[in-house]
Amino acid sequence: MKIYILLGHPDGSGFCGEMAKTYEESAKTAGHEVRRQNIGDMQFDPILHKGYRVLQPLEPDLVTFQENISWADHFVVIHPVWWVGMPAILKGLFDRAWLPGSAFRYIKTKEGKRTIFWHRLYRGKTARIIIASGTNPWLVRLLPGNVNAQLKWGILWFAGFATRSTWFGPSENIPESKKQKWLLKIAALGRLGR
Repeated sequence: MKIYILLGHPDGSGFCGEMAKTYEESAKTAGHEVRRQNIGDMQFDPILHKGYRVLQPLEPDLVTFQENISWADHFVVIHPVWWVGMPAILKGLFDRAWLPGSAFRYIKTKEGKRTIFWHRLYRGKTARIIIASGTNPWLVRLLPGNVNAQLKWGILWFAGFATRSTWFGPSENIPESKKQKWLLKIAALGRLGR
């Protein structure tokens, strides 16, 4: 299987970075082809300065991101929960690179006007969102709602991905035994390409 891993934490030295490394090593050992990008190493402007009214040229790292998505059978996004959502730079990556013609294409009328319907250009691909939060996942789900909805449904499903999520927390100051148990689960997902 061809697997693309995106580490969505700007600092790759923490638990999210450990999860990305564990998944990557396990997937490679199992014989999968793996590509990986760390958002903290990517150079791009995450701001859509004119919205989608003006096409902003894509920086090379965003072009590579699009190429990796097209290449992969399975897309893995690993990120922390910050203020009940993904880090702003990760959202900015999708704002900039998830464009009509690359991830989706609106259906047009015979007159050439855009309709509300669209083609999901990544239909048939799978994705896994791996989340780490400082708060227990059940509490985050109970109080502010589904922090995973934007990425899972508004971004990945919209483009055609069949997506599953794995959520770990509280992930700060965790005992080593619990961390190793979680990393074993990540390793199993990497081996299976899930």
